[in-house]
Amino acid sequence: MLPSRSAFDSDACPVGEELLGALYRADANGLPALVESVSADVRAMLALFCYRRTHLHSLALAIASTCTEQDLLQFGGRVGTVLYAQSRGSSGGRASPLSSKKPISLSTKPLSAVAPLDDDLDDDLAPVTA
Repeated sequence: MLPSRSAFDSDACPVGEELLGALYRADANGLPALVESVSADVRAMLALFCYRRTHLHSLALAIASTCTEQDLLQFGGRVGTVLYAQSRGSSGGRASPLSSKKPISLSTKPLSAVAPLDDDLDDDLAPVTA
């Protein structure tokens, strides 16, 4: 079955602004009930919509975890398959870009001492008044 690219390519949110706002503000206990209030196909489109927006990425993963792989594949193609895998905690055998970064470490050595300023240099630069 070919994916429905029009649903994925469209920039329109598949649910109303009120429901999207409620999903965004929902806590871990209230989110499942809100997600279940929409049909499976709308849920898949919503997960893909949120996935394309960085600030909604965690919401996309939560919604995608309630979708079937077939629904996400149908509406998102390969992106839907990746989203399905990420929502279930697997990266499909590839290392995540975040996990391959080296952690930042801070130096524990003391800062180097700075030599004191020499006041004689300032005297050389003083304006000469005649």
